[in-house]
Amino acid sequence: MTSATEPDTPAAGRTTAVPRLIATDLDGTLLHDDKTVSDRTVAALAAAEAAGIEVFFVTGRPVRWMDVVRDHVQGHGLAICANGAVVVDLHDGGRCVEVRPLEPAAALAIVHAVRAAAPGASFALERTSRFDYEPHYPPFQLDPDARIASAEELLEAGDGQGDPIIKLLAFHPELAPDAFLDLARMAGGEHGSFTRSSPTALLEISGPGVSKASTLARCCAERGIAPEEVVAFGDMPNDLEMLGWAGTSYAMANAHPEVLAATTHRTAANTDDGVAAVIEQLLHGLP
Repeated sequence: MTSATEPDTPAAGRTTAVPRLIATDLDGTLLHDDKTVSDRTVAALAAAEAAGIEVFFVTGRPVRWMDVVRDHVQGHGLAICANGAVVVDLHDGGRCVEVRPLEPAAALAIVHAVRAAAPGASFALERTSRFDYEPHYPPFQLDPDARIASAEELLEAGDGQGDPIIKLLAFHPELAPDAFLDLARMAGGEHGSFTRSSPTALLEISGPGVSKASTLARCCAERGIAPEEVVAFGDMPNDLEMLGWAGTSYAMANAHPEVLAATTHRTAANTDDGVAAVIEQLLHGLP
């Protein structure tokens, strides 16, 4: 077992000594619990990019929540948001480089299926530049410009501004988070990709085949980067596919049990700069 400041060493042959790309989740992984980036982590990210390693933030966050890390993507400026639904250029005001939307018809089918399987569920629509929700959806975030109506009405009304749906969110006030995820997948899984990253029963639903892993794989293929040249970090179920795809993956000490079970390597908790600790180890001894 490693200490809080000493990450596991990758097994021999799993990846190159120095990877070509680092892919890291944000909340519960790179960010402290107060949603800040520590000075140690800022320095580690800058050192990685100075050594020629690309760094991708791969997050469930929408583009409008990326200000916290906007200044810490150095050369290329790209980030993968909304669980793989959007690739954005943070150096260009959050411009969407690629969008993999959830089609309205699929979203409506999911709403009907989940309502039938889990009465009491409420829904919200995350679009590329706005957030709309049902009257009973919890006020996780306040948006004075949001439209508030039933999911069916919101979908029937269309986007109004050419904004595709990048995530459908479903909340249940009584079910346990993992139980709600399993139930919703069984009910509507044929229409989209279901995951979660919140400690509450809040599900994040993307288009079929859309995930952090699939979009990261596309971005890496464009750069000629193989999975074994990637080191990934995560803590929640929405990171599982990405962690399984990367040649080397680390679960944070604070990770969900499924993430801990699915990864070979461990690092310190997000509050102890676990990502920075691994980067420092990877770069140790470089000129």
